[in-house]
Amino acid sequence: MKRHALLSAAGCMALATAAAAQDERPNILVILADDLGFSDLGCYGGEIMTPVLDSLAENGIRMAQMYNSARSCPSRANLLTGLYPHQTGLGHMDVSRPKWPRGYSGFRSDSDNVTIAEVLADAGYFTAMSGKWHLGNGSNPIRRGFQEYYGLLHGFDSFWNPDVYRRLPEGRPEREYADGEFYSTVAITDYAIDFIGQAREGNKPFFLYLAYNAPHFPLHAPKDVIDKYMDTYLKGWDVIRDQRWERIARSGLLQGHPDLSPRGIVPESLYMDESYPLPAWNSLTAEEQTDLARRMSVFAAMVDIMDRNIGRVFDCLRANGELDNTFIIFMSDNGACAEWHQFGFDGRTGLEYHIHTGEELDEMGQPGTYHHYGTGWANVGCTPFTLYKHYCHEGGISTPCIISWGDHVRRKGSISYQPAQFIDIMSTCAELAGTTYPVRYRGRDILPSEGVSLLPVLDGKKLPDRYIYAEHEGNRMIRHGDWKLVSANCRQDEWELYNIRKDRTEQHNLIDRYPQKAAELEKAYFEWADRCDVLYFPAFWNTYNQNRRKDFKVYKDR
Repeated sequence: MKRHALLSAAGCMALATAAAAQDERPNILVILADDLGFSDLGCYGGEIMTPVLDSLAENGIRMAQMYNSARSCPSRANLLTGLYPHQTGLGHMDVSRPKWPRGYSGFRSDSDNVTIAEVLADAGYFTAMSGKWHLGNGSNPIRRGFQEYYGLLHGFDSFWNPDVYRRLPEGRPEREYADGEFYSTVAITDYAIDFIGQAREGNKPFFLYLAYNAPHFPLHAPKDVIDKYMDTYLKGWDVIRDQRWERIARSGLLQGHPDLSPRGIVPESLYMDESYPLPAWNSLTAEEQTDLARRMSVFAAMVDIMDRNIGRVFDCLRANGELDNTFIIFMSDNGACAEWHQFGFDGRTGLEYHIHTGEELDEMGQPGTYHHYGTGWANVGCTPFTLYKHYCHEGGISTPCIISWGDHVRRKGSISYQPAQFIDIMSTCAELAGTTYPVRYRGRDILPSEGVSLLPVLDGKKLPDRYIYAEHEGNRMIRHGDWKLVSANCRQDEWELYNIRKDRTEQHNLIDRYPQKAAELEKAYFEWADRCDVLYFPAFWNTYNQNRRKDFKVYKDR
């Protein structure tokens, strides 16, 4: 395959533009982080150094109630198609499940859905993607409207190994990296800048989907960036979480006067028959604390590096006079990741917690290692909310979200409390491009878009009144106005009811007090479920996974 160095940031700056001939429609930049919690950015209460995104928030709008679909594949399908994930076959994850109903059968390519890239390419946009795809083996970005692609087609892999990242279409020139130089966040950004340069050369506005795989596990980052966070995280998750909550409370990100949720739990799930509480940081041994602080330091380093690289993209746009005419939206695909063991999981010892010391500790995050940071730090990432990735409580589906578009933002630095969801990105992009979402696409009937444009938010206007839904692994919710009906019990038909305006952290279940409101929302949920191929999960989940739970117990007890 041909290899040569493509445009650097300096090369990007050197390209001249013919303003008179340039299409004046805005560029569109959608940036997606992976497993970033609601409070991990500085502008959302975090202590991680994110000056680029903090500055974006100062010049844009923070959406305080933007919802994803609780996990990677469903959220990405939700974002790219303007449909609920079940309508595209991704109610679960990317693997095809032929025995499962249509809503969980795997991503349906080239059938009844269309991507933002397909809609905007037909409208004359240059469409490119750099980063994580994760929408199934039978699909790739080039087949779904993107003209250029570089990144990771599957869900997660080493940040240090260039061989697991792909350049598409096949035969396109690739960048060269010296031994030990490659780091995926930097490479994904390199190609994003190259693609922006290609759009500029063609005098076309661009749609760039910049989908970082950071800070998803495996936790990988350079040692020098990890080291600068160690003193911070040796304070422990209880102190860090309290500090984040204080900053959030002062920031005005939440309406009303909600309570901080208690220190988290490891919840009942498919593989665990009961929940149990997270330990206090001070109850851990010094060795455990050091190991766990190192894990969180690697995670923080990944976010720090991602922020710097987003800054490189902005610098390129700014140098060419394009930043003010670029609509930018930043989000995360789900809440913080509490998968595996409550203390973390190194991928090599089953579900047993292995404490790293000495050289092993120093090598954490380097090539050949594979670590998670565990439920304790995920609980910090989701401050001040309940639960995590996978779940439809606020900790699982609430993303930090920043929107910026030059002088089109009426009140820069403001906060919007209007509920929104990833389905709205399609309608927003179509309106920005001056085109319409298709009824038919290349001879196929297309399902109607479920979203609305977010552009009124920039002008301080209200979005239409509507219901918002989510379901993943039997975790489910419906939101309408201030009210939210939610369940985290895939085995039983149990619901909780919250007034989100007053109680965003979901601490006061009102279902016994307002049974009629709960019944109204439940009825609407099941009408949506019937329309969008969503299963009635307690019955299905218990039957389908009975043997899987037995198999897992055998594995765990080995």
